[in-house]
Amino acid sequence: MKWDGNRESDNVEDRRGDDSGGGGGGFGFGGRSVGIGTIVLALAGSYFLGINPMTVINLLSGNGGSIAPAQQSPARAPPASDQAARFVKVVLADTEDVWTQLFQAQGSQYVRPKLVLFSGSTQTSCGQGQSAAGPFYCPADQKVYIDLSFYKLMRERFHVEGEFAQAYVIAHEVGHHVQNLMGISDKVDAARRNATPTRSNALSVRLELQADCFAGVWAYHANEARSILENGDVDTALNAATAIGDDALQRQAQGHVVPDSFTHGSSEQRVRWFKRGITSGKVSECDTFQARQL
Repeated sequence: MKWDGNRESDNVEDRRGDDSGGGGGGFGFGGRSVGIGTIVLALAGSYFLGINPMTVINLLSGNGGSIAPAQQSPARAPPASDQAARFVKVVLADTEDVWTQLFQAQGSQYVRPKLVLFSGSTQTSCGQGQSAAGPFYCPADQKVYIDLSFYKLMRERFHVEGEFAQAYVIAHEVGHHVQNLMGISDKVDAARRNATPTRSNALSVRLELQADCFAGVWAYHANEARSILENGDVDTALNAATAIGDDALQRQAQGHVVPDSFTHGSSEQRVRWFKRGITSGKVSECDTFQARQL
């Protein structure tokens, strides 16, 4: 992926190393180091059983189920010498440029989200954020949160390599921000309140697949404007989408697949909707809620 030298966003907040964040250098909670295997178990519980991932982590790490509230340090920018943070800043800037233009074309204004780098845990307006849950978006404060150790998990556990795969992860979370600005998230949340668990999961799948499609829309326009893609880049993003499909994760965690419990979509579905976005470059092609077949 060609990114070095492109504009860097100044909308990135660095909370790594905060005392409340669990420390740097990996997933640390309650003074204990939590390994990747524990993180995967926690993700499995969160995805498939409706269990807060921190419940699993606390039990496996011996914390007994409680975590002290985080106290946030003053906001600061990442150091200029941090290559990983520079990459994130460039990707965020690229999403800012693309979505600003797309919103303007529709007579709307794009509100840029802030991206927060953290380690371990951090306070959000949606509650205590945990690296065990993976990258996430909080609509209440319009911020994307990511522990960069997630990229290590992608490489070591899911064998997903490549900078464009990492960019896809950020673009997917920014896609949730776009849904929030468009009022889609609120409508889905309202529909899920009175829905059966199966119907609620189905709505969640459509929301997540649309965010995948929006990530593809970003990639289309970013490449058109700045030629960011190199040979093999799209394949790395498709590999990431495949690795984190609900069916792939369920097979890894429990040996069998339960489609009614899907919350993000199967590997095939995630690949299909990302491809749809990156092929068309059109937001209108990402209407998963009207699609008869996902």
